[in-house]
Amino acid sequence: MAILIKGGRVIDPARNLDGRQDILIEGEKITTLAANLEAPAGARVIDAGGMIVTPGLIDMHVHLREPGYEQKETIASGTRAAAAGGFTAVACMANTNPVADSASVIYFIKEKARQEGVVRVYPVGALSKGLEGKEIAEIGDLAAAGAVAISDDGRPVMNALVMRHALEYAKMFNLPVISHCEDEALANDGLMHEGLVATILGLRGIPAAAEEVMVARDLILAELTGGRLHLAHVSTAGSVRLLKEARARGVRVTAEATPHHLCLTDMLVQSYDTSTKVNPPLRPAGDVAAVVAALAAGDIDVIASDHAPHADEDKDVEYDYAPFGMVGLETAVPLVVTELILPGKLTWQQAIKSWTANPARILNIPGGSLVPGGVADVTIIDPDMEKEVDVNEFYSRGHNSPLQGRKLKGWPVLTIVGGRVVMENGKIIEE
Repeated sequence: MAILIKGGRVIDPARNLDGRQDILIEGEKITTLAANLEAPAGARVIDAGGMIVTPGLIDMHVHLREPGYEQKETIASGTRAAAAGGFTAVACMANTNPVADSASVIYFIKEKARQEGVVRVYPVGALSKGLEGKEIAEIGDLAAAGAVAISDDGRPVMNALVMRHALEYAKMFNLPVISHCEDEALANDGLMHEGLVATILGLRGIPAAAEEVMVARDLILAELTGGRLHLAHVSTAGSVRLLKEARARGVRVTAEATPHHLCLTDMLVQSYDTSTKVNPPLRPAGDVAAVVAALAAGDIDVIASDHAPHADEDKDVEYDYAPFGMVGLETAVPLVVTELILPGKLTWQQAIKSWTANPARILNIPGGSLVPGGVADVTIIDPDMEKEVDVNEFYSRGHNSPLQGRKLKGWPVLTIVGGRVVMENGKIIEE
């Protein structure tokens, strides 16, 4: 069925497009963008008046947990959570069981996504065998199987020589190396950001330096090798300063920040809600402001959720024993709209570019723009829709969100993947 999206504010940063347009979709492709299009016979007409219409949003950092940790999330549940959140594509990290350090696991993820997923899934291969940080994985095999990047995310690569070799080998296949920047010795089994709040609460802190030391090391190695470095979940003012300096020198580096590091502070930990326990930890307001400013300036390229679902019983323990991570796919857009766009800290164009053109460019994947003849991946957002977060309504198996009960504005209302509506008004449309 053809679909005509009429009267929306179309924002496509890749094409410098921001204005009222109609979009005609036929089959799996976009055929026409223009004003006042007539609907072909039999087409479904979607009234997008008052809505924001964007290229399909891409989340380049999620944990789908399958294979191995299906009690936390599956490819089926995780992709439905993505569609509910307005995302048409996700890149999933390698910390599965077995680890995605071989072509067979990459093939499994892709086939499972084809059978059970509702959005596009791009696997990220492991940087090192078994995520042990001792020996690089077979990067060529991973690339041939369809991995779009390599990363040991969730665990830092402490051995600088291993990271150097990874950057050198990945460069041969034009793959970015996604770095989880954390010095484990400095982190010292900490639970939250080292600072005033940690002192008041009596919780062991993780200093900002634990991230910044590794950011500095990996920037130096990227400069040495000419490899493509992507810094995951940047969270401190010091990391931002190092990133800007490296960019000015011409280092091949890109970076992302999460909605929770852009919008939330370590003050939330005072509730002892284990959903606030994330790695890197929530930071003070000064760091948050620096990361937001870097995103607005283009020094940070991408907003990525670092969606990290856990089973309820895993998080329903004392703060010390809870695993790190919060879910983010289903709340990323309204959280950014409410905390950054509406207050004027970020424009719609900046936010959408960080969810579309930039991740598509970094991962070298289809989409990221509304181009006639291109894939019909489209997201429609209602900027005025306000509702309360209810984790019990999530499609994700993980309910570990500190946003429960919070009112947010600017929710996705329609997700189209390959010309098919997969989410409408918050509900997944099954085939």
